Amino acid sequence: MASFLQANLPYILAGISVGGQYALIAIGYTMVYGILRLINFAHGDVFMVAGLVMVYASASLPMYISIPLVLIVTMALGFVIERVAYKPLRTAPRMSLMISAIGVSYLLQNCALYFTGGLAQVYPSIPWLSNTVTIWGATTKMVTIVTPILTIVLVIALVTFIQKTKMGMAMRAVSRDFETSQLMGIRINAVISTTFVIGCLLAAIGSLLYFTNYPSVIPTSGSMPGLKAFVAAVFGGIGSIPGAVIGAFVIGICENIIKSMGSNWTVFSDAFTFVLLIVVLLVKPTGIFGEKATDKV
Repeated sequence: MASFLQANLPYILAGISVGGQYALIAIGYTMVYGILRLINFAHGDVFMVAGLVMVYASASLPMYISIPLVLIVTMALGFVIERVAYKPLRTAPRMSLMISAIGVSYLLQNCALYFTGGLAQVYPSIPWLSNTVTIWGATTKMVTIVTPILTIVLVIALVTFIQKTKMGMAMRAVSRDFETSQLMGIRINAVISTTFVIGCLLAAIGSLLYFTNYPSVIPTSGSMPGLKAFVAAVFGGIGSIPGAVIGAFVIGICENIIKSMGSNWTVFSDAFTFVLLIVVLLVKPTGIFGEKATDKV
């Protein structure tokens, strides 16, 4: 067992790292779904935009300004998307919201294509995070160590915010019963905007960590991480923050273990994620921590 762990430690560490990055994206999916019952398909592309903002900001600004700027711009983008693309459709059929989300996704991708000319942009090296460290004979980047710790800290802070603050209480109420919460005087628009802003903030932090490991940003860079984060949210039980985090770590570790099995298996690392989604939907459609829906009569 010890020899197996030592031989595969680089892949396990990489899996834990990328799992934490998927988790930060998955939380955005699960929070929005918990309140609006909407799968925000544009969320992965917000993650990609955060990467491009960092590329362009760091070209002319110091890193200590670029990083906060990325977080602020990404949160502002989430707020604008919610107000422009989703708020006018709040009383429309759910399918209209989903179509709008897909439209926003393609809009962001095409805007990125216009600004980059379709060329891959090299992500800047973030001091300290890009440093190499050696763990039990395995060489990796500092970001691999920081990611799971930072993810757990952010999840604990988010859960505390939801459980202990007035806004968090409003978010829980809205997720339980949208119409009744509105009748009780809860400011629905503020709650939904806050949810999008928090989700985009976590996606921006995830982008800082992810592109430190994979330093190339293209207009479709958010597609696969976004899809895998969505699968993680479904696996853990969409609407459950701890479930999304656990699902993300499972997917990240498993896909990297598959890569360790040789080049013949590497091509199946992405397929595993979607096979897992099919299995979960067949065996337990609500996910590991999902609550069984009950219809009121």
